[in-house]
Parts: sequence; C-alpha cells; structure tokens
Amino acid sequence: MRRASALATSTLLSRSLATSSHRLLQVALFASKTTSDACCGARGRWFSPILESFAGGSSRPMSVAGVMVSVAAAATLSQEVYAKEPPPPELVPKDVVLYQYEACPFCNKVKAFLDYYDIPYKVVEVNPLSKKEIKWSDYKKVPILMVDGEQLVDSSAIIDQLGGKVRPEKVAPFGDDEETKWRQWVDNHLVHVLSPNIYRNTSEALESFDYITSNGNFSFTEKITVKYAGAAAMYFVSKKLKKKYNITDERAALYEAAETWVNALNGRDFLGGCKPNLADLAVFGVLRPIRYLRSGKDMVEHTRIGEWYTRMEASVGESARIKA
Repeated sequence: MRRASALATSTLLSRSLATSSHRLLQVALFASKTTSDACCGARGRWFSPILESFAGGSSRPMSVAGVMVSVAAAATLSQEVYAKEPPPPELVPKDVVLYQYEACPFCNKVKAFLDYYDIPYKVVEVNPLSKKEIKWSDYKKVPILMVDGEQLVDSSAIIDQLGGKVRPEKVAPFGDDEETKWRQWVDNHLVHVLSPNIYRNTSEALESFDYITSNGNFSFTEKITVKYAGAAAMYFVSKKLKKKYNITDERAALYEAAETWVNALNGRDFLGGCKPNLADLAVFGVLRPIRYLRSGKDMVEHTRIGEWYTRMEASVGESARIKA
C-alpha cells in the first residue's frame, strides 16, 4: 500500500515537473521565435525532438533533467541571437572621445555604432549655444570623434572610417546595395522628419532639452539658458524645416517613415538578417533620442516599429561609454 502510494506521488511529481519544464521551454522557445527563418532553421530542427517528446510523438520521452538542460540551452541560444559584435582587442582604438549633443540624432548614430561594437569612448557634452568645447576645431558641428588623436567628422563618414579600422572584413564600397540605400535614406529623409516632431510645440521642445540639466559640465545659469533659449530656437527652426521638406502633418510623416522602415525589413529581424547591419544601427541611432519622448512614444504606439526597436535595444546592449 505504501509502495503504491509512493509510486503515485512520484508519478504526480514527475508530471508536475514535466508540465513546469514544458512551460519553461515554451518561454525559452518563444524568446527565440522572432529570429528569421534563415537563422533559425537549424535551431528549429534542434528543438523538434524536445517538442515531440512532450506532444507524445516520440517513443522515448525526455527526462525532466534533460528538459531542464534543454531549457537552459534554449535560453542561451536566444541570448546569443541578440549580442554585441566586439572587434578583436588589437583593433580597438586606445583613446576615443566623442564631442556631442546628447539629444542629437547624428551623434546618437555614432554612439549606436560604438555601443554595438563595444568600443569604449569618453563623451564631451558641447554647449549648443556657445560651442566653447569645440573652439579648437575648424569643424564647428557635432559629432566630432577623436580616435587616437585623429579627428573624424560627419556621422556617416565617422562610421565608415572607424568601421574600416575595427571591422575591415566587413568594409564594402558604397554602391547600390540595400544597406547603403537605407543608410542614405536615414541621412536624406528620416532625420528631417524628426525635428518637426521633437519640437512640434513649446512643451515638446522643452521636454527635448531636459537632457541639458543632467548632462555636461555646465553651470546652473548655462543649463537654464540652454534649455529655454535652445528650445525656443529649435521650435522656430523646426517650423522652417517643416516647410522646407513639405511636411504638412509631423506625426503622419513620422509614422509613414517608421512603416517604410518596417516594410524594408520584409519579415526579417534586422535589415542585416540575423544581426544588425549599419543601416539598422543608423535608424536605431537617430530614433534613440526620441524613443521615450512624447513623439517616440506616439511612434511606437501607432506603428509596427516597436518590436524591431526592442530587438535593437537588446542587440546594442549597454553603453560602451566610459563614465568620467
């Protein structure tokens, strides 16, 4: 009697563990489900025996211990899909300094590249009114990237030149390829849609300049001056840009751009396939400063770009910035 009771208890426990393990496995599998078919063909074949054992399609059900090992492996595979691509240590520059505005789309494009390739860098926040931090340079715009004493300017040129140093095997000449096409789309179209949205009205303009209160080595007076004078100036600049680029409805133009990008993905996790390419990093970089502003929240709520953006956040990961 005791033996029968023990067997029944053991059976119930095994079923309970198997059910729990099945659920854990489903979670792990779901995390990797969003990867493209090209990336996941082998992964799907690897998982199929596990699924069959739960569905009764296998004559040799997998043990609970085996399932738990498989769950751990599934989670690991899921994490590996969205990972940084650091270059070999010998190719990483020793001293990288970025002169920037924290909220500048072009500066954030460079930072997305540096973060994804895990290249440590320091930041000098530039006062957008006085620009005193870059008076030493003949180039009076940001971003400016100093790489081991060499000055690099213009965001796309910076990425091309630095990319040639840290990822020489991936350097390709500009042409009509898909990656180049969409990088140019970012510079020639997407960035011009952003300003009219960021500075659409006075409250959104002020919101976009909140960063100045927590970034840069500025005095209290400088912070207040930059926040209010900068917001006012950019509000009027955005109206000129709106007229220049024939934008009638700022939000509609932003949503259309976001949908255009999602359509370009054509079902892939990234434009680069299993991993982001330079076009993915460019779009992510210029959108990053607005993502949690009112304009960015509206964009994610009203378009399909949210899932791709979340994958990019996971891939780019933590900032490689060296804290002062």
